[in-house]
Amino acid sequence: MINVLDLIKKIHIHPLLWVVVALAVATAHFFELSLLLLIIFIHELGHAAAASFFSWRIKRISLLPFGGVAEMDEHGNRPLKEEAIVTLAGPIQHVWLMGLAFFLYQLSLIPEQTYSLFIQYNLMILVFNLLPIWPLDGGKLIFLYMSLHDSFPKAFRKTLLVSGFSILIFIVTVLLTDPINLNVWIVLSFLIFSLYYEWKQKRYVFVRFLLERYYGKNFDLRELKPLKVKEEDMVVDVLERFQRGCKHPIIIEQNGKEKASLDENELLHAYFSDRLLSARIRDLLYEY
Repeated sequence: MINVLDLIKKIHIHPLLWVVVALAVATAHFFELSLLLLIIFIHELGHAAAASFFSWRIKRISLLPFGGVAEMDEHGNRPLKEEAIVTLAGPIQHVWLMGLAFFLYQLSLIPEQTYSLFIQYNLMILVFNLLPIWPLDGGKLIFLYMSLHDSFPKAFRKTLLVSGFSILIFIVTVLLTDPINLNVWIVLSFLIFSLYYEWKQKRYVFVRFLLERYYGKNFDLRELKPLKVKEEDMVVDVLERFQRGCKHPIIIEQNGKEKASLDENELLHAYFSDRLLSARIRDLLYEY
């Protein structure tokens, strides 16, 4: 259920945005900035509305000097289908926005110049957000695709590597086409910083994912996927094989035959409650 009042309360305007607004007024570009901010706001509101529908925890909807972001307090254990819908709910807003603009233009309710600018801004934001760069919507879709086949940390690491390669292509393209566009370089700097930060924090992101599983926040376990391990395997190494949307019975093998089994919650309990950070599977087997 979408609570409109709650969404409105989540809106946050970055202080530097007021500086950008003042500059736009001083340079007679306030109308263009207003159009851009309106489109960005509706884009982020689309994410937030979809997240609210699925009862996600929304931290805030921020309007920034260079864009916007709908921040969620979710850490990878929501259903992949839900996350795909929430991710696509932003880009899909541009479809009806452009359709509405075309309808109003055909009725001569908006001038051609405003219509052209509105369409241009929508296409620009739509294409930019679908670039395969984390944390853009395209990067999030790449992460979802990787999560279908790989463990959480492996999928996230691959996503960041794809993002880094995409940024390199983006930089080369800018250098060849518009090397003195300050706005583009500001956005690129933000993406590079965000990617660097996510790379440094990738272990923390993985631990948050495990914590939600530990506290029982498994919203979509689409299949049982047993993990075959050996007694000498490290618990942390087995945890790194955990995959989104899968329940993992732990099968301990010896000489190619099943010797015993553990539930994934036993590994999570040992790691977080008992603090057995360097334990091996055999330690849990004999203890439990």
